[in-house]
Amino acid sequence: MASLTLFEKLDQIESRYQELTAQLSSPEVLGDSSRYQKLARTHGDLSEVVGKYRQWKELEKGLREAKQMLMESEDAEMKQLAHEEERQLLERKGIVENELKRLLLPRDPNDEKNVILEIRAGTGGDEAALFAAELFRMYSRYAESQRWRVEVLESSPSSLGGLKDIVAAIQGDKVYSKMKYESGVHRVQRVPATEQQGRIHTSAATVAVLPEADEIDIKIEPKDLRIDTFCSSGPGGQSVNTTYSAVRITHLPTGLVVSQQDEKSQIKNRSKAMRVLRARLYELEQQKQHEQIAAERRGQIKTGDRSEKIRTYNFPQSRVTDHRIGLTLHQLSDVMDGKLAPMVDALVTHFEAERLKQELVEA
Repeated sequence: MASLTLFEKLDQIESRYQELTAQLSSPEVLGDSSRYQKLARTHGDLSEVVGKYRQWKELEKGLREAKQMLMESEDAEMKQLAHEEERQLLERKGIVENELKRLLLPRDPNDEKNVILEIRAGTGGDEAALFAAELFRMYSRYAESQRWRVEVLESSPSSLGGLKDIVAAIQGDKVYSKMKYESGVHRVQRVPATEQQGRIHTSAATVAVLPEADEIDIKIEPKDLRIDTFCSSGPGGQSVNTTYSAVRITHLPTGLVVSQQDEKSQIKNRSKAMRVLRARLYELEQQKQHEQIAAERRGQIKTGDRSEKIRTYNFPQSRVTDHRIGLTLHQLSDVMDGKLAPMVDALVTHFEAERLKQELVEA
């Protein structure tokens, strides 16, 4: 990426930002709520880049002044101070330039989307189900800290109070951008409550984070669906085994099957099942695109495939390690309580840096 091209682009962005600032205060836009919201969203998206670019321009101005002082000053002490200031400004300028390049990377179009979160107990029986329930609590607490809304779509409890599996929708601001690297196998090492001899067991649960697809993203033809209704099972009051409220939807072209029975209303169950189906079909479509890109490009950046063992939660040593970036935190209780920001931020920074390297290689 040539510097001239980069800064020409930044000048254009700043001009656009100034235009939007003026438009947002005009009576015409203020009187049209939908237009105002659209322009305000674009203005907000550009604000971080513009702020960083203005910071870069201030550093550039400071460098010019430091160089001028070096040229004009005859005092040795002043020259030394100017040299030190120039060194510090050059260092900060390099950091800001890298941040600008990162901000100008093409955005993942899914970053703004809500997500469908699926957690399933893996190897480890009852202990894996208990861990799956703890993972769901962890993500729920994290969502709460981000002011996101969590809605359970489907769940299967285990006998000891854990979860065999759970599917939930998480809605809020830029949910997928922060949650997308959570997909994969999460491993836990600890002494189970049922273990008499104090031996450490290893269990696992899988996490899948799917961007929630809109109807515009995925068009599902009615002829491609087989919808079966049946009596719900398990706890649920008088409606259990008496009304055909549970729904099973089969997508015939792909063979994907989604069942939903949490609600007493067949209509609500059908609506929830369609949300999950749409998200899974959207993920399938994305996988096809990723496979095609991977076939054409070598050194494809990993993005947290769910088949990878991505993280280990070690309770005896109170540590959690993300194997993809080699990050270990010794605050396991905080992490399990939803304080995921240090881990999430480190993952986002790492994978954005990898994308930036790839962009610069291909530029």
